[in-house]
Amino acid sequence: MKKQLCSAGMALLIATTFVPSLALMTQPAYASTIKYIVNDTPITSEDIKHRAAFLRLQRRKGNAGEEMVEQVLKLTEARRLGIRISDSQVNDAFERFAKNNKMKPAQLVQVMTSAGVTAQHFKEYIRTQMAWNAALGARYKAEGGNLTSEQEAVRKMLDRGGAKPTATEYMLQQVIFVIPAAERGATLAKRKREAEAMRARFNSCNTTREFAKGLLDVTVRDLGRVLAPALPDEWADQIKKTKVGSATPVRETSRGIEFIGICSAREVSDDKVAQLVFESQAVGKNEDKTSALEKKYLAELRQRARIVER
Repeated sequence: MKKQLCSAGMALLIATTFVPSLALMTQPAYASTIKYIVNDTPITSEDIKHRAAFLRLQRRKGNAGEEMVEQVLKLTEARRLGIRISDSQVNDAFERFAKNNKMKPAQLVQVMTSAGVTAQHFKEYIRTQMAWNAALGARYKAEGGNLTSEQEAVRKMLDRGGAKPTATEYMLQQVIFVIPAAERGATLAKRKREAEAMRARFNSCNTTREFAKGLLDVTVRDLGRVLAPALPDEWADQIKKTKVGSATPVRETSRGIEFIGICSAREVSDDKVAQLVFESQAVGKNEDKTSALEKKYLAELRQRARIVER
């Protein structure tokens, strides 16, 4: 469901490839003033300037001030629901976005800075979209968008004349070559070579910890059994392409250098598979409903909020 319930803003963000121009170079600094106060949270002219630059970078029309108001409303609601997006999650998403646009994270930082957006503003945008996606998912479930149980999913499938689906169930192991943030620039290349060497030796999950014994700051995590529909987006394609007894290509993350070993894989047909597949189909057919729900949700938040424009 999380994959389907992303907001239109996030979908546009992911689809956009940034091409900076001379017109988007950083403007001279100026004194920042408070333009809005939303639920006791100030929005400054600097915030709005960054969002306006971000809209230009996306080649998208919009009201920068209104977008910042909505951002505060979304984050406030997420906090009320107990939703917290960690810096690590945000940094991972930032790195994935850079990779999808064929850039290194440092290059993406440079693009954002040159465009007048700043990497920090972009990261807060990412944090907002992730938190809002989770809040939308909770609201969707509260309004009856979820299935009550795995057994109910199976019953609905069989009632519609469908057979119980199958999916690949993976047994996975994650290997992380940890790189402290302060040492990243100096040790990244060396750690990547070490990870590549260990990945090349990987032939089963039984020997990973033995290989890791002689290496510093290497974490091995048994991820257990994971069904294909529930694989994390950033790893799903690589895991599906990797043979049992082998490991995915290494990738850079905020934690360091990582790869995932495929311990085993088998086709299973059970109630959990039915639930995952049914929910994916159901939500995919109700994108219009999701969009309407988001508009309704935001309208309610605006109505309850204290918004002061200066």
